Amino acid sequence: MKKILIIMTLIIMPFCMSGQQSKQKNALPLAKFDANVNLPLTAKERAQIIEVYGDSAEKLVFNMPHRLKSIKHILRNRVVIKLISDVKDKKTCPKLSEVSLFNDSNSADAKAFNPNDFNPLKYDLNFYSREAGLFQVDNTNYYIIVKSQYQ
Repeated sequence: MKKILIIMTLIIMPFCMSGQQSKQKNALPLAKFDANVNLPLTAKERAQIIEVYGDSAEKLVFNMPHRLKSIKHILRNRVVIKLISDVKDKKTCPKLSEVSLFNDSNSADAKAFNPNDFNPLKYDLNFYSREAGLFQVDNTNYYIIVKSQYQ
């Protein structure tokens, strides 16, 4: 009886091990940074970071080179604001007002949307998703495109 159990165990074990190996997730590719993230911050970018992080900006962003590089990449390369006036080109997507704010101390501006003043860091736009994101600015023809960092 013991011999049969040992033989059965030896026969079944390889099947168990092969089943576990096939369930591995695909590894994330490395994020691709454009060369412009190596340039210094502009005054506008510095103001956007301070607007969101406040007194913690120095500790959480400016003193952390990789996080600063990642935020520069978001601001310079990954967030695109596009005006789409043609009805056939418009897409159904979440409204910007439906996106939660990065933190409760940031308030969404109630004034008219100005693409030059928009701070994407204020919103929880899921910047680190594998897929791109698309959001429509409420009551406008503006769309915010968040490109994937893996493109």
